[in-house]
Amino acid sequence: MARRSTKQDPLPDDFVEHIVDTDVGVEMRSSFLEYAYSVIYSRALPDARDGLKPVQRRILYTMADMGLRPDRGHVKSARVVGEVMGRLHPHGDGAIYDALVRMAQPWSMRLPTVDGHGNFGSPDDPPAAMRYTECRMAPPALAMTDGIGEDTVDFRPNYDSRETEPSVLPAAIPHLVVNGTTGIAVGMATNCAPHNLVEVVQALRHLIKHPDASLDTLMRFVPGPDLPTGGKIVGLDGVKDAYQTGRGTFRMRATARVETLGRRKGIVVTELPYGVGTEKVVERIKTLVQGKKLQGISDIKDLTDRAKGLRLVIEVKNGFHPEALLEQLYRQTPMEDSFGINAVALVDGQPRTLSLKEMLRVFLDHRFEVVRRRSVYRRGKAADRLHLVLGLLIAILDIDEVIQVIRGSDNAAMAKERLIEIFDLTEIQADYILEMPLRRLTKFSRIELEKEQSELERTIEQLDAIISDEGLRWNVVSDELAEVAKTYGTPRRTVLLESAGTAVTATAAPLEVADDPCFAFLSSSGLLARSSSDEVPGTGDAGSPGRANHDVVVSVVRTTARGEIGVLTSRGRVLKLGVLDLPALPASANDPNLQGGLPLSEVLPLESGEKALALTSLGTDGPGLAIGTRQGVVKRVNPEVLTNRDEWDVIGLKDGDEVVGATDLVSGTETLCFITSDAQLLHFGADQVRPQGRAGGGMAGVRLAAGERVAWFGALDPADAVVVTGSGSSTALPGTEPGALKVTPFSEYPGKGRATGGVRCHRFLKGEDTLVVAWAGTGPARAAAASGAPVDLPEATGRRDGSGTPGSQPIAAVAGPVASAAAVLSRVTG
Repeated sequence: MARRSTKQDPLPDDFVEHIVDTDVGVEMRSSFLEYAYSVIYSRALPDARDGLKPVQRRILYTMADMGLRPDRGHVKSARVVGEVMGRLHPHGDGAIYDALVRMAQPWSMRLPTVDGHGNFGSPDDPPAAMRYTECRMAPPALAMTDGIGEDTVDFRPNYDSRETEPSVLPAAIPHLVVNGTTGIAVGMATNCAPHNLVEVVQALRHLIKHPDASLDTLMRFVPGPDLPTGGKIVGLDGVKDAYQTGRGTFRMRATARVETLGRRKGIVVTELPYGVGTEKVVERIKTLVQGKKLQGISDIKDLTDRAKGLRLVIEVKNGFHPEALLEQLYRQTPMEDSFGINAVALVDGQPRTLSLKEMLRVFLDHRFEVVRRRSVYRRGKAADRLHLVLGLLIAILDIDEVIQVIRGSDNAAMAKERLIEIFDLTEIQADYILEMPLRRLTKFSRIELEKEQSELERTIEQLDAIISDEGLRWNVVSDELAEVAKTYGTPRRTVLLESAGTAVTATAAPLEVADDPCFAFLSSSGLLARSSSDEVPGTGDAGSPGRANHDVVVSVVRTTARGEIGVLTSRGRVLKLGVLDLPALPASANDPNLQGGLPLSEVLPLESGEKALALTSLGTDGPGLAIGTRQGVVKRVNPEVLTNRDEWDVIGLKDGDEVVGATDLVSGTETLCFITSDAQLLHFGADQVRPQGRAGGGMAGVRLAAGERVAWFGALDPADAVVVTGSGSSTALPGTEPGALKVTPFSEYPGKGRATGGVRCHRFLKGEDTLVVAWAGTGPARAAAASGAPVDLPEATGRRDGSGTPGSQPIAAVAGPVASAAAVLSRVTG
């Protein structure tokens, strides 16, 4: 396509060409200085008096001018932004809306000055567009603009000189110190931390009474920043440096605590450092976990909502110390961050770095001048009104004559002259009387005017005292500050710490649980737990203080915290289980309390009808495991660990048979004991049973009569052992049989050879035909009723001393020590 030709118009005859040579460096310097000046004074830096940037000041002034008070409805944010942009702020609407949004965010401002309605964002998410959100002045904004129409501040032309705007707001709140500020200018920046209003006001009032107060004295009232998001400030040396020089750095730390989350420990974060959002923390933690730089975290959930506030849940894997992991989170994630104070603000039109005392002093001087100018303005208004009231008092004495004079005048000018001449009025008084509608004459009375006159004279006297007496003026400033703190003050949110305390290091508390010796427990209700040390637990019987009903330990095995144990089931299977997966009992617990234990069904896949009977160690040394079955088979299993499998069989069971008892042998010389349902007891030495491999089916243990079964099997030390048997009817419903209990010394029963029928251990009463419970072990023994409550057992008696005394409740458990460990509870059901 051909380019269209353009024809240049001829130059006028009187045109004279002037070419000015300008150095590029000079032009760049002058242009850059103008730009820098504009950014510093018109955009980025706040005024030290009201603590506001120009855009913030214009937003508040415009909202006050529009009447968007807290007691009125919200309006669209776009309307406010448009008013500010069109009248006062010649910049983009995005910058104005961003400033308005920040002024409404409670996590950005310690004392928000805008009341937002709608989606104003979050620490991680941007706000909705200004056409969707609404706003109005927050209550603190009233204190910032109160008195602006009383000649308290200077006004200057706006950008096009069509309107005027305040150069500073009256600002009854020390906004710069309370809400802080942040901004980047050209060649300089500012960053001030938020503080608590009540503490700042206390320091201001003290500074009024003691102008020479030291920094240490002021820090008694303002000990440190009070961040909107709470959290902790660790180390106050940097804070003191900032208060003294205007520059300093301190560390912010999240508020977190270790909680029990179901069956695991977890870290719950409720407060984050100022300016840090949850998504930033979650993303950093995920990056560290994926990069193998942070271990011990199984899951992280953000449960933050409007009702409960911030709640970040970090689940800790079993085997890791939550306290040590929390210390690593502080070191490697934004859960601990730094804040650098650089208190730069405009003072008398010049940017200055201010100390805490200088910031407070600039604000006090501003308020002192505001009170003075306001008092002068109010005194003038009161004097003007008093002048009019005095004129009305003169005229009202003879109101009929006043009306006659006005009616008899040819025009308003003549009426004015005659009023001044006849009643000795001033020109202002005469104009006021002439302009007053006749209907207002009904409202005036001499008494009311004299009362108003006395009130105005008293007001003028008080204002004159404030204007002339600086001490009285400072009292007014102090009283108004106290009222502001009372109205808008809130409690401190941030905790101040002199230091971080003793760090949790590898030497003090390692991240992972050490492989220390401990015990693993299995309770009668199927709960698993481990001890926190290898100290032998106490008796742990059902009547121990703090124990719950049915909280009966049936098996204990010695192991290590990072080791593995086996769980033997009634199907003859051993299921491998990591000890680290078990919750640790308190170190101070003498009696094992498994109420907070881990349900076995949550970690092991048991089949229908299968029961966990005992815990067993997986060591390759020792005499092995003794097993007794329902059909009277006994077996000793050779020590064996299958590292490539999570489960394996340890006995070959016949059809209809199942394991009823199993015990780890300690020395191999223990006594093995069978008690059958027809009250036959057989015991023999463990050395009479030949060890077999996993596939072996065992050998004959006790000879059973037709239709009978083994009620209990176990290994014990004959010394001081007792036998506990309880009889009942096989046809009765479970738990309803009468139950006759008998306790007999184990020494009363002679030993018999393996595969024999044993000896009688219990005589059935009328209506009884079976044993519903049986147990043998080192006494004394205790029992638990069907309700779980402990039951005292009678003293052991001879074999021929009857059948004992029936219990008050059906017996469901028998308590006593097991030969393979210290004193625990053992349970056997019929």
